[in-house]
Amino acid sequence: MSLGGLISSSGGGNSGGGRARVVAEIAPHAPSLMPSGTIAHPRFHPSSPIPNSMQISSSALSLSIQKMDGHSELGFAENFDPGIIGRLRDDEYESRSGSDNFEGASGDDQDGGGGDQPPRKKKYHRHTPNQIQELENFFKECPHPDEKQRSELSRRLSLETKQVKFWFQNRRTQMKTQLERHENIILRQENDKLRAENGVIKDAMSNPVCNNCGGPAIPGQISFEEHQLRIENARLKDELNRICTLTNKFLGRPISSLGNASSCLELGVGRTGMGGMSAVGAELPLGLDLGDGISSSSPMMPLVKTCSGMMGNEVPFERSMYIDLALAAMDELVKMAQVDSPLWIKSSDGTDILNLEEYRAFSCIGMKPSSFVTEATRDTCVILLNSLALVETLMDANRWAEMFQCLVARASTIDMISNGMGGTRNGALQLMHAELQMLSPLVPVRPLKFLRFCKQHAEGVWAVVDVSLDINQEGSNTNPFWNCRRLPSGCIVQDMPNNCSKVTWIEHTEYDENVVHHLFRQSLRSGTGFGAHRWLATLQRQFESLAFLISSANSSEDHSGIGVNGKKSMLKLAQRMVDNFCAGISASSVRKWDKLCFENVSEDTRVMARKSMNDPGEPPGIVLSVATTVWVPVSRHRVFEFLRDEQFRKEWDILSSNVPMQRIVQIAKGQGGANSVSLLRANETNANDSNMLILQETWTDPSGSLVVYAPVDTESINVVMRGGDSAYVALLPSGFAILPGGPPGYEVVKSEGNGSDGSNGCLLTVAFQILVSSLPTAKINMESVETVSTLISCTIQKIKSSLQAA
Repeated sequence: MSLGGLISSSGGGNSGGGRARVVAEIAPHAPSLMPSGTIAHPRFHPSSPIPNSMQISSSALSLSIQKMDGHSELGFAENFDPGIIGRLRDDEYESRSGSDNFEGASGDDQDGGGGDQPPRKKKYHRHTPNQIQELENFFKECPHPDEKQRSELSRRLSLETKQVKFWFQNRRTQMKTQLERHENIILRQENDKLRAENGVIKDAMSNPVCNNCGGPAIPGQISFEEHQLRIENARLKDELNRICTLTNKFLGRPISSLGNASSCLELGVGRTGMGGMSAVGAELPLGLDLGDGISSSSPMMPLVKTCSGMMGNEVPFERSMYIDLALAAMDELVKMAQVDSPLWIKSSDGTDILNLEEYRAFSCIGMKPSSFVTEATRDTCVILLNSLALVETLMDANRWAEMFQCLVARASTIDMISNGMGGTRNGALQLMHAELQMLSPLVPVRPLKFLRFCKQHAEGVWAVVDVSLDINQEGSNTNPFWNCRRLPSGCIVQDMPNNCSKVTWIEHTEYDENVVHHLFRQSLRSGTGFGAHRWLATLQRQFESLAFLISSANSSEDHSGIGVNGKKSMLKLAQRMVDNFCAGISASSVRKWDKLCFENVSEDTRVMARKSMNDPGEPPGIVLSVATTVWVPVSRHRVFEFLRDEQFRKEWDILSSNVPMQRIVQIAKGQGGANSVSLLRANETNANDSNMLILQETWTDPSGSLVVYAPVDTESINVVMRGGDSAYVALLPSGFAILPGGPPGYEVVKSEGNGSDGSNGCLLTVAFQILVSSLPTAKINMESVETVSTLISCTIQKIKSSLQAA
């Protein structure tokens, strides 16, 4: 509760006739006398003592004011006397209703005379009922009238302008006072309630009752420390039984929870690496340039506090199992991140390959289903971000999906089991749902329901681990629609100099290979689609783009001609364009797509349709999406450079009608211009329709490349470049996703300037979204589908011909 309502802060800074005044002399009539901002120490004239009858007699109110001392935004000094507030007469406020005035003047006018002259006698005036009613009606509509409105009221009510001004000031002060009086009553009631509850708890602690016999549980009085020790002892016994239950599940044989307590506790601590015994000084040498290694002496996750509203050890069994699973997954991630771990074998090209025999020997994860295959990768890089900022991004589902927009189709937090300790993410545990995607219609979306656990292992060293909920179930997947399960995967982040971080990323997944097209089976097994290399490449590119945009905003070398707000709006529009493009390929649940099947359309081509209604970011009607993936025996770099160059656009874009294009705006997101957002238009000398522009975003990194574009009208894009809202720009994106790799047995076509990278060409995904009807109730006919399918086929053929890759 604030004391701001008792003293108005809306007026000027004059102090009146050079002497301090009691608040009760000012508040009802001249709130403008009080200075705005921080209130100085109140001082009182010796000749004006405060009568004893005016002192505050309520102990509760005095206690509330004392508690607020030092915490209010008004910054009262320590020697503030709460007795002055007793002179605010509540009855006088309610009866006057802010309608009284002294000849239409404020307190400054009354005390404006010289110090030697006695103060002029104050003449008291009361407004007429009609004036009060008119002022009250206007106050309900506008509590803060401007100069013009006050002049109109004074003319209409035959009042002076100052009278109207001071009436509104007094009325606002009264409203604040009434509100704070109500809040004070509520706080006083809550204080009394807490005192009563505290008394009941003290009585229960001093007179404990046995639950079995109903008699006194402990003869005589016990100290508070002894009582706390007994509670802790009971908690440790329950924790011991819980660990033994978990051990029984892992080992497959019963272990007594009381017969061999020491060995069982050691087993539980050794399994999780996070218990109290390991906190004596044990360390986990991860080989991550951390000196002696990562210390496990940081406090363990609060197991009991994870469930809000629970008392003692009454943790639901389901959440208790979540905690056990998260601890085991964190322990496995730490072991897999060790540099010299026998779990990894170096391949001929220098990449890490998981040693499945060693992994099965130490892992307690259940056997994978018979039709599933293993995908395990590990990689390390340095990014331009500190560990705390990266951890915050990973633990926020929306920011995580935005960071990896081409990998994460959708993400949400189902349940926050633990928020962490000490206001940090240390010990945070949450249940999440996500859909991972690869930009090809030939690779199905991977839906996941998993736990995400974050722990700080040392100063500047954090770990975030994911693990699916069904990893302990053997033989088959519980949900037939879920085609993969995420084994302990995640990253370990270590702070480096210059505000950088070293990130070790591990991806370990088992998935059903039967649902994957043969064109992508080799790529997925090698980690090209969802491996650690791709996650880190995306992470590096995103933060390098962010750093480049920040540096270019502060540089004088920016020649785009767009202001800071215009750039933000353009980048936001481009991000929405890429999101819609990815959703149209993967068929995730982000948008409601209906899959269509036609006899004349190839099985490798996905045709989908949906209705667009009441969405300002899209044209209304029926939207048709057609996507397919082909292998091109040309290096990915050459294909990307060909597609992003506006000079070559007329060679593959049928809709451009062989009209050359020119770039009129470019917002660079990295060095060299490969990562950028551009605005293209047809050459003015040949353009038939100068009102249509093309928004295009391109990026490339070691994991893949992207070229996405959409036609936009000139009027809308001009609003965006001036910093306007981009959400109302309607667009339908099309474009290309380029991934390295392909089926084995093929070689790259080597020609002049090809720049062969030794790979088997690249996988090119082409996707178009077209409005086939402006009526949402229209039906999709075969002619429309064949037209779009033919458009894709012709585009692919033109690209191959231009690259001499037919």
